[in-house]
Amino acid sequence: MGHAEPQVAATLQPYWMPFSPNKEFKAEPRMFSRAKGMYFYTPEGKEVIDASAGLFCVAAGHCREEIARAVYEQLQTLDFTAPFLRAHPKAFELAERVTRYTPAGLNRVFFTNSGSEAVDTAMKMALAYHRVKGQAQRQLFVARERAYHGVNMGGVALAGMVNNRRAYGVGLAGVYHMRHTALAENRFAKGQPEHGADLADDLQRFCNLYGGENIAAVFVEPAAGSFGCLPPPMGYLNKLRQICDQHGILLVFDEVITGWGRMGANFGAQAFGVTPDLLTMAKAITNGAQPMGAVAARQDIYDTITEAGPAKGVEFFHGYTYSAHPASCAAGLAMMDIFAKERLIERAAAMSPKFIDAIHALRDCGVVTDVRSVGMMAAVDVAVDGTPGARGHEAQKRLYDAGLNLKSTGDALIIAPPLVMEDKHLDEITTKLRQVLQRL
Repeated sequence: MGHAEPQVAATLQPYWMPFSPNKEFKAEPRMFSRAKGMYFYTPEGKEVIDASAGLFCVAAGHCREEIARAVYEQLQTLDFTAPFLRAHPKAFELAERVTRYTPAGLNRVFFTNSGSEAVDTAMKMALAYHRVKGQAQRQLFVARERAYHGVNMGGVALAGMVNNRRAYGVGLAGVYHMRHTALAENRFAKGQPEHGADLADDLQRFCNLYGGENIAAVFVEPAAGSFGCLPPPMGYLNKLRQICDQHGILLVFDEVITGWGRMGANFGAQAFGVTPDLLTMAKAITNGAQPMGAVAARQDIYDTITEAGPAKGVEFFHGYTYSAHPASCAAGLAMMDIFAKERLIERAAAMSPKFIDAIHALRDCGVVTDVRSVGMMAAVDVAVDGTPGARGHEAQKRLYDAGLNLKSTGDALIIAPPLVMEDKHLDEITTKLRQVLQRL
């Protein structure tokens, strides 16, 4: 039986932290105890500006009273009802509100509890759709290197994260990966880079090698998020769409990060002018206040699956106990009101050029090797110092101490602030980030 290190408080030991260096954190914890607007606050009361919208999800700023009130009232009215064979009005209302933002035609919404669950749900939809169309041989999936699609086994198989494979193996068989789009010739590009559209030809190569008629779906993030903001090269997504159409393959956009204004449009699909067949979302749909994810599907995908089912019986054997949970739906509806009233997506589009210029100005820091940006998301790469990721990990500690919170992956520091950010907040973020970069 293990024993706690003497310097670690016993109260910290029971919690097994996700995606965290548990031993290191518990020896030297860095915590937040409250939040408001653009800021977190430590237990000691120190103010820390949030440059990553929590984890890409707090688009409207922290602790919105409207959302808290809606959840409180919902829990006093209807705390739970099973989503199987029963429902509640807010689930239908939220689905309709969501379709006001999704690309035209993606008007059937299936609720999950996270982005990870949304990805696995989309995989099942693709398999079910092809099966009822008499194409059950379509069992293969294509994704991309340096991609993140959640942590369920389907998402692990799709994601191009080598550490997950080292820990758990390949997950599902029959998943093939296109090359990533992080090219040296695109360094310091603002927005969509010029080079790399031809990388989409990897999909055609897989069609030639494995048979396009055997591929169920292609999963891509319109702009890769967790790996450090990789915008799609000009024409890249269009080419993927063309190849999918040619071979009858479903195109799935994982918009868990890029959705809800992050790209300066409703979703990345609208920002880049390419419409997928299925679209996953989560995070900002409730402002991070309640767990929720969703898949928006083309109506004909829904119709094909449901019409193939029995007249009186289940058509799609899938769902979760907490699908469309009443409290999550209440939070989602309150967030839809905020999006509409405060025009958050339009606000993000207006702020984006200034945000991108400010982050790219950090390229003169000696430790910076690349800056990438699109919409209201950017990444700053710092030079590798010995072990890859070591310098990025050290930066995380110094950023917290400097009063700045952001997401990092390896040596990429990712900036994706709440969409309510003002000029003064941008100045504070870049000033503190510059100070830390110069000290690295």
